Amino acid sequence: MSWLIKSSIGRKFVQSISGLFLILFLLFHMSMNVVLIFSYDTYNFLANEILGANWWAILGTGVIALGFVIHILYGIILTLQNRKARGKDKYASSSKTPTTWSSQNMFVLGLFLFLFLILHLYQMWYQMQFKELFMMEGARHDGAQLVAEVFSNLWVVIVYVIAFIALWLHLTHGFWSALHTAGLNNTVWMKRIKVLGNIVSTVISLGFIIVAIAMYLGYSNLLG
Repeated sequence: MSWLIKSSIGRKFVQSISGLFLILFLLFHMSMNVVLIFSYDTYNFLANEILGANWWAILGTGVIALGFVIHILYGIILTLQNRKARGKDKYASSSKTPTTWSSQNMFVLGLFLFLFLILHLYQMWYQMQFKELFMMEGARHDGAQLVAEVFSNLWVVIVYVIAFIALWLHLTHGFWSALHTAGLNNTVWMKRIKVLGNIVSTVISLGFIIVAIAMYLGYSNLLG
């Protein structure tokens, strides 16, 4: 198993698998957020009764956090490794696949998303699950209302929309690149995977953006 840590191929494989795992989480997170547009009560039931500080939710949070840590650490390691190998020409590549802006700036996009993640965790997760878990004063049990309050600020909506666009750029390259590294790299399948990756990336990012804007506009109140 040491090849997963020591070898370049192993590191790329771990980075790919962790990335695919996080994409599944983002699909789930986005789907749950969409519920907000239609029903505060249903969202609160999912956020507080099904998730909240229940042991399975805590375990799931730990697994997701581990996935993020692995993805970020391996991303840093691979970036430093690639830059060292390329020397002054940081965009040099032996691949026949045309490079895109997102593929050339995956680390920058990832760094921006990491900073955004800190903000997001403080605004949402820290106020709900973390405070409840450690029995801190001010823990929020009205997740839907908390989200509505956060997105009532225009600057927050703007920051989130920019972050979701960055996420789209990160995912459009990361999705097919991860599957390519995992072994699906023949010409026929790569074309299909890139199309699928664009669809999945767009659904995830657009879903998050729609919810952020809808909450700012108070659209959910019209439905319930």
